[in-house]
Amino acid sequence: MTSPTATLLISCPDQRGLVAKIANFIYANGGNIIHADQHTDFAAGLFLTRIEWQLDEFNLPRDLIAPAFNAIAQPLQAKWELHFSDTVRRIAIWVSRQDHCLFDLIWRQRAKEFTAEIPLIISNHPDLKVVAEQFGIEYYHVPITKENKQEQEAKQLELLQQYKIDLVVLAKYMQILSGEFIAKFPQVINIHHSFLPAFVGANPYHKAFERGVKIIGATSHYVTDNLDAGPIIEQDVVRVSHRDEVEDLIRKGKDLERVVLARAVRLHLQNRVLVYGNRTVVFE
Repeated sequence: MTSPTATLLISCPDQRGLVAKIANFIYANGGNIIHADQHTDFAAGLFLTRIEWQLDEFNLPRDLIAPAFNAIAQPLQAKWELHFSDTVRRIAIWVSRQDHCLFDLIWRQRAKEFTAEIPLIISNHPDLKVVAEQFGIEYYHVPITKENKQEQEAKQLELLQQYKIDLVVLAKYMQILSGEFIAKFPQVINIHHSFLPAFVGANPYHKAFERGVKIIGATSHYVTDNLDAGPIIEQDVVRVSHRDEVEDLIRKGKDLERVVLARAVRLHLQNRVLVYGNRTVVFE
């Protein structure tokens, strides 16, 4: 679609007339709704929706849409986000030594599978600098130890500010981010090498092999200060058999990690993920 659009992601206490009130805000200002999806979590008593409309012929300038909608949202006790489709967000990819997810994200971005810029790669090892140089991306080696973690995270935050980063993607970054870091920069997506919550922690493929599992998986989630327990965006699995060795599980797992992480990043960039509590609604 070439015409720019606006998208509202909304969660609020469930009540009568919500769809009509939100849709009428767009209709009354000359907007044409092109996508609308909704979900009610009855256990939580919440109404959740994603609504997207064309900005051509919309009567409100972009800078007035948020305050105008806020007048409607406040009486509804709504939490909401407003996004524009032609906003090109800037991604920092963080890696350690494994390169498969890094290559995959760069390739997909270059192939225009998702709209974003990748101006920055940060790593706790120097190994993948050659990849950054190959694609003309700035690379910063920021080694992390127990003793320097706070100082180095401060440097990382400075780099995110310097490069005007909107989203951090942990593409096999084998370090735990502190709660202080997440509080200052919460927009972080991780790829986990198993189908959470099973086989969490180190050596998941060895654990799966020892259990004789018939499927293995990968999970992409938002990062919180609770390790590997953030809101899940995307998951997938692949079948394995008794003939597969650990190396086969790792190979199949890497394929999954590439695909699952790419899907999660794309869904985030397309403003299709609504987080509430420690859960997500993913609007397809």
